[in-house]
Amino acid sequence: METKRVMTFEEAATYMGMSKSCLYKMTSQKIVPHYKPNGKMIFFDREELEAYLLSVRIKPQSEIAEVASTYVVTGKYKRA
Repeated sequence: METKRVMTFEEAATYMGMSKSCLYKMTSQKIVPHYKPNGKMIFFDREELEAYLLSVRIKPQSEIAEVASTYVVTGKYKRA
């Protein structure tokens, strides 16, 4: 599946590690990018799914502490 660019609905649910009902809800709410070339079947682009899955990064505590230390020392906020 790693080399396959276009995924079916079932393949995308497995790839993303979620239930089909959860993925269906996300497509109906237009949360995750998808394609419906014939109006019924839903397809996904693997790269777009990866971008979606990695879209919201949570900083680890070490990065937060580093930014806080820099701010305390310099008085300037620098994003890590």
